Amino acid sequence: MRLGINLGYWGAGMDADNLAVAQEADRLGYDVCWAAEAYGSDAPTVLAWVAAQTERIDVGSAIMQIPARQPAMTAMTAATLDSLTKGRFRLGLGVSGPQVSEGWYGVKFDKPLARTREYVEIVRKAMTRERLSYEGEHWTLPLPGGPGKPIKLTVHPEREHIPLYIAAIGPKNLEQTGEIADGALLIFPAAEHLEATALTHIRAGREKAGLTMEGFDVCPTVPLAVGDDVTALADMFRPYTALYVGGMGSRKQNFYNQLAQRMGYEKEAAEIQDKYLAGDKTGAAAAVPHSLIDSTTLLGSVERIADGMRAYSEAGVSTLTLAPAGFTLDERITALRAGTEAMERAGLA
Repeated sequence: MRLGINLGYWGAGMDADNLAVAQEADRLGYDVCWAAEAYGSDAPTVLAWVAAQTERIDVGSAIMQIPARQPAMTAMTAATLDSLTKGRFRLGLGVSGPQVSEGWYGVKFDKPLARTREYVEIVRKAMTRERLSYEGEHWTLPLPGGPGKPIKLTVHPEREHIPLYIAAIGPKNLEQTGEIADGALLIFPAAEHLEATALTHIRAGREKAGLTMEGFDVCPTVPLAVGDDVTALADMFRPYTALYVGGMGSRKQNFYNQLAQRMGYEKEAAEIQDKYLAGDKTGAAAAVPHSLIDSTTLLGSVERIADGMRAYSEAGVSTLTLAPAGFTLDERITALRAGTEAMERAGLA
């Protein structure tokens, strides 16, 4: 099992700290550094900035949002970043959610699976540097009846095949991800539920494509916090968990809420959502079960974290992406180093 880090979003006043965390992860031998985007900082700019000031660590988008860019533009960005980083770029894609897609980008959130499949097909085809033409339900290239003609990418990426990941939560999306991608970006992963909530669906997609799980990167993001008081550490993540389970998406279309339900928290997920959508964010955070937080994070001593890492490895995780928590840069660096030590103690390094 390899280790990665997730820097989250940029522009929150911690940019210098985030860069320092990325550089320390590079020095420690972490495999990949991911950056996110929603409706603030964009991922490619951050990744270019980080890559220019690191040496070995891969940089990856977790995620570049599908409604934000035409697929050919994503292919251009991926090829450019792969060239600039000398082959250190990983392309992570996702459909985002209905609020961001329709409210921010003005793109209808309909048929997300079909749109993702077509998007991936166009991106992959563009990066082969053959002349680009495509006929689908959502994209037709070139547009018929106009002056456009098939053209090809002029940039040469460093590699013929840039690793492509998809952020997936629901069973159908996970299955399609197994079928068409090189890896899956997962969130709120519980080792004991990983087979039922994710891997069984990914494996079905791999089998549909005539593939095995060999070479497929199962890549969940897991918050990490070091200390003696596990309950206090878990409480740090109550607002974060409540936001996703209670407030991401609408009442009927919240993928994180549905995931919590599939992990056995049906009643609790409903209560968190009811309180969050009613404006009671404090009550929603208080309603998050400790066990939900504890099972989807790595908390406590280095030895306890090592035990959690063993569980993730045994469950089928191939790249464990850590989000090192702390109120200061020193605390985040300490957490990052604890991750390396825990891997060694777990016998996974």
